[in-house]
Amino acid sequence: MTISVEKPIFEEVSALKKSGDKIGELKLDGGFSMPKMDTKDDEAFLAPEMNAFGRQFRDYDVESERQKGVEEFYRLQHINQTVDFVTKMRAEYGKLDKKVMSIWECCELLNEVVDESDPDLDEPQIQHLLQSAEAIRKDYPNEDWLHLTALIHDLGKVITLPQFGGLPQWAVVGDTFPVGCAFDESNVHHKYFIENPDFHNKAYNTKNGIYSEGCGLNNVMMSWGHDDYMYLVAKENGSTLPSPGQFIIRYHSFYPLHTAGEYTHLMNEEDKENLKWLHVFNKYDLYSKSKVHVDVEKVKPYYMSLIKKYFPENLRW
Repeated sequence: MTISVEKPIFEEVSALKKSGDKIGELKLDGGFSMPKMDTKDDEAFLAPEMNAFGRQFRDYDVESERQKGVEEFYRLQHINQTVDFVTKMRAEYGKLDKKVMSIWECCELLNEVVDESDPDLDEPQIQHLLQSAEAIRKDYPNEDWLHLTALIHDLGKVITLPQFGGLPQWAVVGDTFPVGCAFDESNVHHKYFIENPDFHNKAYNTKNGIYSEGCGLNNVMMSWGHDDYMYLVAKENGSTLPSPGQFIIRYHSFYPLHTAGEYTHLMNEEDKENLKWLHVFNKYDLYSKSKVHVDVEKVKPYYMSLIKKYFPENLRW
């Protein structure tokens, strides 16, 4: 089923609204002020309580065939994401020699990708991008950089496709975490880290590991995946997205930080300011996942104008 939309989608389902919810009260002290939503409380996007499968979001314990696959994914990810592996991937994909194409061409390529780590949705990724972007566009109509950030935040998932190296999904998707320091217990399926070689390396298994307190996340190696790859693509191709947008792209899968509140000892002041925007974005990234499709051709002209504003026509990937 496809819904044609003139304006951003995601009208409120009033029955899901919780009493006492307040919207648009976040204040930022940095270079970007957080505007109040232009929509009224009874029109703003509200997080549903159940995912597309009728279960709670990010429920990794419920018994199902899909959940078994998700757990196996995290077992492989936790075993294989090491300092050596991340260093190798950064060097290989930092060449940006896989393809030359536009942002929108990459959006279309994402139709071929389904995220095996996601317990909440099995739809093609292009729909998740547009669902997130349209939900944010409705509540924050003047923050066009945030609309575009939502559209492109998962484009790095193309590295699971053959023409981009065909990396296994554990090296592309899923929650991210720092390597080179202790694996915090807030990480999903933490038990599998015991099989990771770095878990037993004295240089890496302390709280700070190879880092220093307050060093800044930019100086921390994250587990390799689509977040870091897309950040690299944006940065090296000269994107003019503001700092919060690039931070969202790079750390939107860093759930141990933005949801569990761990690893904050590695952050600097700029990280703390940018994290406030990531908290805003996360609601739309997680809870806008739906089986109801956005009409791609209807909204395409708007997003093409934003791509032109913040990116060159063609990028090295």
